[in-house]
Amino acid sequence: MKLRIQGNSLRIRIGRSELAHLVREGRIEDSIQFTPDPGARFTYALEVSDTNATLTKVRYSLQQVAVTLTRKQVDLWSQEAEVSIRAKVPIGDGNSLEVLVEKDFACLDRGHEDNQDAFANPHTGNNCQAA
Repeated sequence: MKLRIQGNSLRIRIGRSELAHLVREGRIEDSIQFTPDPGARFTYALEVSDTNATLTKVRYSLQQVAVTLTRKQVDLWSQEAEVSIRAKVPIGDGNSLEVLVEKDFACLDRGHEDNQDAFANPHTGNNCQAA
């Protein structure tokens, strides 16, 4: 799982096996350790709502952020032709957090090992920029 944060936007990319795990188990997560201090870990997660939720949600707590998608969103997205889930999550004062959850497509300029779990690139033959 890859995380990109820029301004008020959050972008998550996941591979094939991660999507299969998300559909089956309802949650995937990863983390980054910044220093040897055990408290210097940041965890990010993608979850499927276990309720009849109708909206994408973001939950933030100390050292963790989790994006919760609806079951309907994930079921649709898990189909081969669907590329991403995009949402604007209200954060108060008329502001919103842009959330983009994408399938991680194979890049033509990466080696086989880097592309191993990626989805087939629909633009095979074009140049691809790693993000």
